[in-house]
Amino acid sequence: MSTYPGSKTYIGRFAPSPTGRLHFGSLLAAVASYLQARKSHGKWLVRIEDIDPPREIVGSAEAILSDLATLGMTADEPVLFQSHRFKAYQQSCEQLIQSGLAYWCGCSRRDLPATGIYPGTCRNGLPPGKLPRALRVRVGDVPLSFMDRIHGEQVDDLQSSIGDFVIKRADGVYAYQLAVVVDDAFQHVTEVVRGTDLLDSTARQVWLQQCLGLPTPGYVHISTAVLPDGSKLSKSMDSDPICRQAPAEALRAALIFLGHEPPAGGLASIWHWAIENWSIARLSKDHGIAVDLGNLAGK
Repeated sequence: MSTYPGSKTYIGRFAPSPTGRLHFGSLLAAVASYLQARKSHGKWLVRIEDIDPPREIVGSAEAILSDLATLGMTADEPVLFQSHRFKAYQQSCEQLIQSGLAYWCGCSRRDLPATGIYPGTCRNGLPPGKLPRALRVRVGDVPLSFMDRIHGEQVDDLQSSIGDFVIKRADGVYAYQLAVVVDDAFQHVTEVVRGTDLLDSTARQVWLQQCLGLPTPGYVHISTAVLPDGSKLSKSMDSDPICRQAPAEALRAALIFLGHEPPAGGLASIWHWAIENWSIARLSKDHGIAVDLGNLAGK
């Protein structure tokens, strides 16, 4: 069981973006994080990551919370909305600037090489003619490692894989990487359970935790549900909203995908079985597993 320094309580979380209804892909992260918290006799929190207004759909945060409640999942503390946390993100940016770990960059997307790896153009000051646009954090020059409970040790040389990365965009939006780190620490999250589509982001988050002097939680990255052609399920594609399925059927399909096959039954009995039998040892190490959206309930 992972715990926050000074705490004996396991704290997990589910952090969806309000870009559509809850779909099967996001349900997997919700169920896995919920069961990991319940099995550990800890708390399960919900955080709405609403910091990117152009991508958000009005009413989807409320719809996601309603879908979770219908499935029998309610947070153990009040839901946290990232749109209420801008002051905390700005304070973290100022801390990084003052410590020399962040700097203003004048580069636009078209200034970046095709690889997408930032070459450090503005690392030592803005070149002539460039105005400050985005805020970047300096990365270290040695590989960074962290442990994932499914995939084992992960090593990432940030300098060669991504370069100094953006923590506040040119449009003033705080980057996901910064916000998630600040809020995981604020909520004392002890373990992050989410999809493998975010595994590549984790080293950047660990680096920011180190730069800001914040604890690093444990990590569990579950297989991501993909379409038969290998493409990712997406809320913006309206991929199988969970509200179209009976709650017990949706939950059972998610558990089967996660390597747990409960007996048929009602929602309450499936949850009881799932909490009793949950084990991350049953989770697949595959990064993506194809699903047939038209046949989920019949799996």
